Amino acid sequence: MALLQFRPDPAQSAEQFQSDAEQALRLLAERPGYLRGSVGRATDDAGSWLLLTEWESVGAYRRGLGGYQVKLLATPLLSQALDQPSAFEELLRIGPDGQETARASDRADDADWGDRKL
Repeated sequence: MALLQFRPDPAQSAEQFQSDAEQALRLLAERPGYLRGSVGRATDDAGSWLLLTEWESVGAYRRGLGGYQVKLLATPLLSQALDQPSAFEELLRIGPDGQETARASDRADDADWGDRKL
């Protein structure tokens, strides 16, 4: 999944930023490997926004960003995201029925994880 956070320039209206973010999401949704996504605004900070997308794989996400229309129309907005980690691997999902789906990390052998096993 890719989680991009934004703090738009106060000179830009919330309506314009939301419109731009929605256009970016629609363009990403057309790319192969896209699963779902959403645009959101913080409930306790009107100047904080989120663009969340889920993809079949990291490769699908990277290829999704490489599409011509995405580069042309969405990249200007995406480049305004806060500079922080934005791509995450899902390790555990629990559905509303309590069903759990776990997945081993691709980074399980990474030294940062130490002896921790999932």
